[in-house]
Amino acid sequence: MEGHHNLTPRQAFINGLSTGLKDPSGKGNRRIVLHIGSEDGFVEEGLQCFESKKTGDYHEEMTSEVFEKWFMEIVTHLDEQSVFIMDNASYHSRKSEKIPNTSTKKADIQTRLTSKSIPYEEDMVRAELLQLVKRAAVTPKYVVDEIAKEHNRIVLRLPPYHCELNPIELIWAQIKGEVARNNTTFKMKDLHPLFQQAVKHVTAENWKNAIRHAQSEEEKMWQIDILMDIVVEPLVIHVGDDSTSPESESE
Repeated sequence: MEGHHNLTPRQAFINGLSTGLKDPSGKGNRRIVLHIGSEDGFVEEGLQCFESKKTGDYHEEMTSEVFEKWFMEIVTHLDEQSVFIMDNASYHSRKSEKIPNTSTKKADIQTRLTSKSIPYEEDMVRAELLQLVKRAAVTPKYVVDEIAKEHNRIVLRLPPYHCELNPIELIWAQIKGEVARNNTTFKMKDLHPLFQQAVKHVTAENWKNAIRHAQSEEEKMWQIDILMDIVVEPLVIHVGDDSTSPESESE
């Protein structure tokens, strides 16, 4: 396995390798963890950890309401102009305004259009009304982003499927690795102290290294993007271009 130690979590996943603890056989309770850190290490007031009482997908309890309540508290502990890096998990991304869809009542779509001063005909069917909504669509606003803005902070959302750009992924891997090495009983009551100990062992230097790694991955992607522009752009053929030269026309 030595040849794979520099793989990113996404590359490891593509290659069929594990990037963390395996799910236990059978379904059982889980611990749900929220935390935040920077070059200075974990934010002291940032840890929230609770046991899931459900045996299915943890997203059943890791909801927008839970995350937003935690976020509203933690945002006050950070300096102004702080930037929160997060992915687009559903509980990070509750929209502050619900956009009508095919299941929305026609009257509610009309109310939405009226509130936005968008004219429509009374005899329009729902599909036509939704087209008007779509044409007038603006960039969606998220509750978390609005909370950050109110406190003069910024949320930076990562592109989908690019967890290697989030430094905390390496920190979680470090914590899960330590817990896995020391977990001998596989009992929930013994797991929590192991987790708490592993969190304490994460240093500011660990965070600095994780951030530097994420920055290096970002730089690689920029270089690849530049290379793609150089290689691909000359190959683009514009359909409909008149390639006939003046000389050939005169002939």
